[in-house]
Amino acid sequence: MRVVFAGTPEVAVPALDAIAASGHELVGVVTRPDAPAGRGRKLTPSPVAQRAEELGVPVLKPAHPRDPDFQDALKALEPDCCPVVAYGALIPRAALDIPVHGWVNLHFSVLPAWRGAAPVQHSIWGGDEYTGATTFRIVEALDAGPTFGVMTERIRPTDTAGDLLGRLAEGGASLLVATLDGIADGSLEAREQPADGISLAPKISVDDARVDWTEPAVGVDRRIRACTPGPGAWTTLDDERVKLGRVEIVTDGPSLAPGAIQVGKNEVLVGTASDPVRLTEVKAFGKRQMGAADWARGVRLPETAAFE
Repeated sequence: MRVVFAGTPEVAVPALDAIAASGHELVGVVTRPDAPAGRGRKLTPSPVAQRAEELGVPVLKPAHPRDPDFQDALKALEPDCCPVVAYGALIPRAALDIPVHGWVNLHFSVLPAWRGAAPVQHSIWGGDEYTGATTFRIVEALDAGPTFGVMTERIRPTDTAGDLLGRLAEGGASLLVATLDGIADGSLEAREQPADGISLAPKISVDDARVDWTEPAVGVDRRIRACTPGPGAWTTLDDERVKLGRVEIVTDGPSLAPGAIQVGKNEVLVGTASDPVRLTEVKAFGKRQMGAADWARGVRLPETAAFE
């Protein structure tokens, strides 16, 4: 099939590479416009745009897919199907109707669970044992289209959202190519999603990423892992924001009040509503990330220190 791939962040690159190496003809790539990045806030192409240029594939960067000029350009490419991974914009009906086989999205959950922008983060935060990826035909309702295929992946106890998303991106790339193969040879039919089991995964905000030390340790751990690497879990100490890396639950530790900090020779413990947690890495405002014990020695915490 002639395909036009749509995607934007780094997590979409494995799928782009897999399609480029497949038997399908990659005739174009759609991605979000260049955006400011780095300290100088220089306009920078998306990771998908950069990879497409390396592959020598034409790149379209519409401000929005409803733009008539973009739709004309897409029609000129005559795609049979448009595979999508984390493109980042809603596709209007007029654009959905251009390819014969529609737009096929790779979504990082087992639908209908965790429809929305942050399925991987919510699967960790929700304490799921397994998640996965699903391919489905895009319709105008959010992640509600009929599905083609699915893969599953166990969530490991120490997985951050970044860890899990990396594995799903690699496995999902193969699933997306297999889906395109099945559509092309007619062996694959889309099936409507079940009406039961729907859950939503809205984007996680910076405010959501603030640690609540009055939660049990397992809740603190899940929140931090779900928010790593972005937007990044944080707390405050003396009204200064502190970013936190993953933590370890200490089941035989001392009894500490929620947020209370206990500094040992080589460790830093923080109280929760249940067991304390051991910090691994800390990044104070304007400072580099460092081991928690080094951070504690540097700030010379008083015995009564506590995160808020």
